Amino acid sequence: MNEAIPSGGDNAAQSDDHLVAYLPDLLYTEDRFARGLGVVCDRVGRIVEITANIERVPNVVRLSGQAILPGMTNAHSHAFQRVIRGRTEMRTSTGAMGDNFWTWRTAMYEAANRLSPEDIYDASRMAFLEMALSGITSVGEFHYLHRTPEGAPYDDPNLLAKEVVRAARDVGIRIALLRTAYARNNFRRPSAYLYQSRFTEPEPDIFIGHTEALRRYLLREDANGMAWLGVAPHSVRAVPLDYLREVFAYANEHELPIHMHVAEQPAEVDECIAEHGRAPIALLDFEELLNERTTCVHAIHITQDEANQLGWAKASICACPTTERNLGDGIVLADLLLKHDIPIALGTDSHAQIDLLEDAREIEYHLRLQKLERAVLRARRVQTSSQNSTYDAASDLSGLARTLFHCATTSGARSIGASGGALDVGSPADFFSVDLNDVSIAGAGAEDLLAAIVFTLSRAAVRSVVVGGNCIVRDGKHPAQEEIISRFCALQNKLWRKI
Repeated sequence: MNEAIPSGGDNAAQSDDHLVAYLPDLLYTEDRFARGLGVVCDRVGRIVEITANIERVPNVVRLSGQAILPGMTNAHSHAFQRVIRGRTEMRTSTGAMGDNFWTWRTAMYEAANRLSPEDIYDASRMAFLEMALSGITSVGEFHYLHRTPEGAPYDDPNLLAKEVVRAARDVGIRIALLRTAYARNNFRRPSAYLYQSRFTEPEPDIFIGHTEALRRYLLREDANGMAWLGVAPHSVRAVPLDYLREVFAYANEHELPIHMHVAEQPAEVDECIAEHGRAPIALLDFEELLNERTTCVHAIHITQDEANQLGWAKASICACPTTERNLGDGIVLADLLLKHDIPIALGTDSHAQIDLLEDAREIEYHLRLQKLERAVLRARRVQTSSQNSTYDAASDLSGLARTLFHCATTSGARSIGASGGALDVGSPADFFSVDLNDVSIAGAGAEDLLAAIVFTLSRAAVRSVVVGGNCIVRDGKHPAQEEIISRFCALQNKLWRKI
């Protein structure tokens, strides 16, 4: 067993006595694995040095037989949907079109309206635990449960958001609470129907007032960068244009991350054109709502011109390939997006599976099935001070993996407004380690290890997870794991089995 990994601390004055060095066999830094380097953290959970000279550091954690990588960011999550995993994988429709996103959505709505505030906490904790165990250290939670199941406001209109934040804090991962604006059922339908009454804040001033209260709460209650606010107008079908303009104006005023479901389904695109005369991305571009803090979630059904618009605006995309294939949404055109230098973040969305590396590899694999070829996406070169113009992608065993891992780390952090995404001096000490002798990657060397991790790693290979200098997973286990799972099992029994 490894040495005990110390926890981070408070804001007391720094000294060498408070430094901790983590020394693995291999460390992923500057887009490559290096031997003999340790990452040195201070007591407030920041990286102060990456060095081979750790003699002066009094506390050294030796992770023998392991490699350290920067923590991953899950940029799109609906944590409460963890309760329906495995419960929608059957045919429910007898119509000509069969089952699709819209029939799945009905089952999701039914689940959403069964949950108490404490249930939402337990479901969220389970989702966040599973994220932590797989090396995810930050999450963007696209949160749209605001009211009681009957549609009445709670005394605290942010009660459910605070329960989700509490769940993330108790697990130990960072969270961007992306508070969601939701006003109507669909295009040209002014109000939500019964199943959506829990989501709805019908006027922009109501949404902005409650969102501002939550922003101030998080600023007051969280001084360590573990929880912060973003806004998430749900979609162009759920938010009328005048409302949408006000939400973007509020977010821009406070420089908040902005996330929005965009062009997930062909029907959404067609109905947006019918109402506004433009497809969703073209509409956002025309209204000058796209910017570098905007993330369009899914963005599957887009055109070349819309990719150009996203690139000019420096907006991001969040792809959720596991959910998108589960729901039959379609394939994200990652090759087109990367051609326009559009950052692609990754999300686990409905939590049909929580494995961000699986989502990373699916970005490439789905295109292989579509195009009937291999290695579709361009390789990301190792970042050095002097780039070799004769770079040969064919001899770079981890070039494609580097592209995909960048999506799971740096692009995700950018999307949700998190610092970090790489192991750099001054960045948060957020990282995970993998067992180099795990059967899924055993035998890989420094030159091909990242490819082995991105394309083949088993989640069971993750051994330690550190967030802000605090070890939240040690030897593959979270300290509250048994209690979290027990509570979640009781919740599932209550919801579905009536035991």
